[in-house]
Amino acid sequence: MHNEQIELWQHQHIFNTDKKAIEKRTLIVVLITFVTMIAEILFGLISSSMALLADGWHMGTHAFALGISLVAYITARKYAKDETFTFGTWKIEILGAYTSAIVLGIVGLIMIYSSVERIINPLSIYYNQALFVAILGLLVNLVCAVILNSGSHSHEHEHPHHEEHEHFRNKHNHEDLNFKSAYLHVVADALTSVLAIAALLGAKYFDFNLLDPFMGIVGAGLIIRWSFLLLKDTGGILLEREMNDSIVNEIRSEIESDGDSKISDLHIWKVAQNKYACIVSLVTAKKYSSEEYKERLKKVHELAHVTIEINECKKIRSALVQF
Repeated sequence: MHNEQIELWQHQHIFNTDKKAIEKRTLIVVLITFVTMIAEILFGLISSSMALLADGWHMGTHAFALGISLVAYITARKYAKDETFTFGTWKIEILGAYTSAIVLGIVGLIMIYSSVERIINPLSIYYNQALFVAILGLLVNLVCAVILNSGSHSHEHEHPHHEEHEHFRNKHNHEDLNFKSAYLHVVADALTSVLAIAALLGAKYFDFNLLDPFMGIVGAGLIIRWSFLLLKDTGGILLEREMNDSIVNEIRSEIESDGDSKISDLHIWKVAQNKYACIVSLVTAKKYSSEEYKERLKKVHELAHVTIEINECKKIRSALVQF
């Protein structure tokens, strides 16, 4: 019977939510960034403007990083039903975010190098040209930020009647790190433009010529910090370093609520931005079934996949006596 109807005990491993809307917004931003990059490089070559050329290639690095985020979304969706991905394809997005964070960090290091070089070897600045480029870059990035952010708050928490501490506990879990990586690239570029505008105005009207490279170092410091935090978040997920204390405590509390059952081994890992899988190995002297333990864990709403291993302590004692 079980061989003929095995599908009754099977289930899909698609834990991630549909992100076609975010994917579409990311595509629009990639296209805008890429077109702006091409326009700046072409006009930079025609007008012999180093400012336009430099900003064009700078835009290119962000277009590349945004492209990584887009490819991650497309690939994760395309292979969502591929059974060779044991727990779904969500980590393709995390890998994309991790790679994008590395690119973000490299941009920050290049900015520091360029700024220090400007301090050591000052160059003449064509203020009007440079201001035009900075303002254009700022406008493009503001438009991209609005496009990316539109609709990002439309998804409510899955369990709106939870207690307030539950909402704060899960706030980080609901964060789409691939989206965050794309958004940080846009924000980083916008921040660079704002600092550049402030520095150029200060240099043009108040002769604060060192303000330009100094602002570059400040902006680079912030960008590198964002890169580090994003690498920390994504790296932890890729390395399965995800034993969330609050969820662990809740699982332990529910499993051991009968006063007899004790967890001997527990493994938890993320399978989506707000979903976890877990393997619970426990010891008990009572005749509880795995289904009864799974029923207890239904209160832990973050769990999407649960495996229970039950060890009867009476058998253990008997084996010890025989030994």
